[in-house]
Amino acid sequence: MREMKRIVSNTAVVAVVLMLAACAAPRPPMPGPGEDRVVEERVRAPSAGSGEELQVFGVRNAAVVALGREAAQVEQAGDLERAEMLLERALRIDGRDPAILQQMAELQLARGRLDQAASYAQRSFELGPQVGEICQRSLRTLIVVHERAAAWEEARRARDRLAGCRVAPPERF
Repeated sequence: MREMKRIVSNTAVVAVVLMLAACAAPRPPMPGPGEDRVVEERVRAPSAGSGEELQVFGVRNAAVVALGREAAQVEQAGDLERAEMLLERALRIDGRDPAILQQMAELQLARGRLDQAASYAQRSFELGPQVGEICQRSLRTLIVVHERAAAWEEARRARDRLAGCRVAPPERF
């Protein structure tokens, strides 16, 4: 009888330990100190360019624009979680806004979430204008993601498409 109680007691202890171990999922990797600089230097800054390229802007929801601006300010202050929450709210309002999708892609890249960054950047590219800053930033994000994943062929394809985003505006007389 004592033997049976000991077995049941040991089994219960093992079960509790296993359940607690299952709850302890590893934390997602925190972005390295250079992650924010990569987004700024390789994705956003080159798009600023000379301003002499054709830009296409669609009509945007004012609430989405305001949430995007607030998310950018919060991100610059270093609160990436709040920035992500604000962008998620914006996407619930308009899930097809290429600028918000790209902003979310860049945030995910800064957080080291490469699969999510690629998904948002691809959607931004597909839904957005095929010329201008958003097009360039989407493809640059994809290039960085593919390079980090050692997917050299996909990175080369994205780099080849990048030139198509740069279109000179029509001449004005």
